[in-house]
Amino acid sequence: MLADIRRSEIVAIVSRERVARVVDLAEALGVSVVTVRRDIDSLDDAGLVQKIHGGAKVPGGAGTHEPGFELKSTQNTHEKRAIGQAALALVQDGMAIGLSAGTTTWVLAKALSSRKNLTVVTNSVKIADVFQSAGSRVSVILTGGERTPSDALVGPIATASVRSLHLDVLFLGVHGVDENAGFTTPNLLEAEMDRALIAAARKVVVLADHSKWGTVGISTIAGLEDVDELISDDNLGLEAQRVLRERVGKLRIVSTETASSET
Repeated sequence: MLADIRRSEIVAIVSRERVARVVDLAEALGVSVVTVRRDIDSLDDAGLVQKIHGGAKVPGGAGTHEPGFELKSTQNTHEKRAIGQAALALVQDGMAIGLSAGTTTWVLAKALSSRKNLTVVTNSVKIADVFQSAGSRVSVILTGGERTPSDALVGPIATASVRSLHLDVLFLGVHGVDENAGFTTPNLLEAEMDRALIAAARKVVVLADHSKWGTVGISTIAGLEDVDELISDDNLGLEAQRVLRERVGKLRIVSTETASSET
């Protein structure tokens, strides 16, 4: 295989898997580990992948860039719908649930809006609006605080408002999922708020589509071992699934085929 073709394949695999090990790339391409390491060095120099210990990942380090809610809500819609439907099955009448700010939790909120006998605590104006506009019979508690670009309410008022609450389950949206950094966000105050929600919940379920794997925000919300369940979609790479099955309480992979056929 020509070097240019081989390196294009490496970029494609890393883009799909978010993180790829040298040994797995060598096996997939039918070349030696030494050859793959040299290719990664060249691709890292070109800015096409980022070299890490034992492999390569999608370029980009710890970030503070936070895309706006409107942009994020148009991305990976099939995956978010499938994840939201799986999360819906975990909600029972009479529960007090937390929904952190985010577009996947927003999708779940739309699915929950027809339910009744629920109490929802959220730090997202967008999520609160879902229940209000639908004429929902769900009781909604909206925290105060300052608004971020992802439409999260954060700061000391927001965190103080949840410290005395007790939630049956928290559905947590995250900016990134990483083997070493855990669940992260590009906003320091949002991380603090999410940690307060986690402390108030008896069960924590992270909702994160495959694109979040290998993305690292500047602040860690929680380690992989700190959550009870993670729901993701079937486009998540096999190596990512292996790591998550070993580290999180439970990994649930949902099919996007049903969600795609419903659009």
